[in-house]
Amino acid sequence: MIFKADLHIHSVLSPCGDLEMSPSAIIAEAKSKGLNIIGISDHNSTRNALVTSKIGKNNDIFVLCGAEVTTKEEVHCLCFMPDEKSLLEFQNFLDSKYIFFQNDPDKFGYQLVVDEEENIVDQIDTLLINAIDCGIEDLQKKVYELNGIFIPAHVDKPRFSLSSQLVFIPDNLKFDALELSKHAEKNNFLQNFSWFSPNRFITSSDAHYIPDIGTVYTELEMETLSFENIRLALQNIKPR
Repeated sequence: MIFKADLHIHSVLSPCGDLEMSPSAIIAEAKSKGLNIIGISDHNSTRNALVTSKIGKNNDIFVLCGAEVTTKEEVHCLCFMPDEKSLLEFQNFLDSKYIFFQNDPDKFGYQLVVDEEENIVDQIDTLLINAIDCGIEDLQKKVYELNGIFIPAHVDKPRFSLSSQLVFIPDNLKFDALELSKHAEKNNFLQNFSWFSPNRFITSSDAHYIPDIGTVYTELEMETLSFENIRLALQNIKPR
C-alpha cells in the first residue's frame, strides 16, 4: 500500500508556528489533505507530540512524535521516537542540552503546550529556536540509541542545513533519509550539490501555517502502518 506522509510540521509550541497550529487543527487539515502519516517536529521540544498522536489515532492519522533539533553546528535534524518512553527520555536529553535564553513572545512568538481541547497547559520560557549544546554526530547517536528515526532536515536550504553549515555529509553520519524542501527543484540543489545525489530523499512541507500542511509530501510503500515499517520504507526509497 502507498501512504502519504508529511513528516515536518510545527505546532503552537514552535515560536515561529502560527497560533492556529493546534494539534486538533493540524490533524483536521492533514485528514482533509488525504495524509496518512505526519511528523510533529517542533523546534527542540517534543511536548505537543503525544497529544497530537492521540488525536491522530481517533482520525486514522499516524503521528510520528519527535522534534526538529538544532545542533551546535546549527543544522536542523528531524528526530522521531518509537514510543512514549523513548520520547520522554529524548525530551530529558534535550532539556539537558538547552543553552538558556529567555524567550520574548512579542519578538519571537509564543511557545505553547496545549491539550486536546486546545487549552494552554504550559508556556516554555527558554527560546526553542536556538542551537542546543550537542553536535550532529552525537545527536544521531542518541537518536539511534533510542531506536529512533533520524533525518537531516531541508538539506537544500541556504540556512540551517547540511549544505549551508557543513557543505558535505560527514563520513560517520548515519540517517534514514535526507529531507528536501519544496523549493529543491527550483534551486537546482542536486545539480549544484551533486555529491548529495546518491542518497534517499523525502520531501516535506515544513508547515508553520495550517494551509501549508500537505502541500508537498512523500509516498511511502508498506503493508501496514507502524513506526518500524515507516523506518523500513524510508530506507527503501530509491536513491536519486
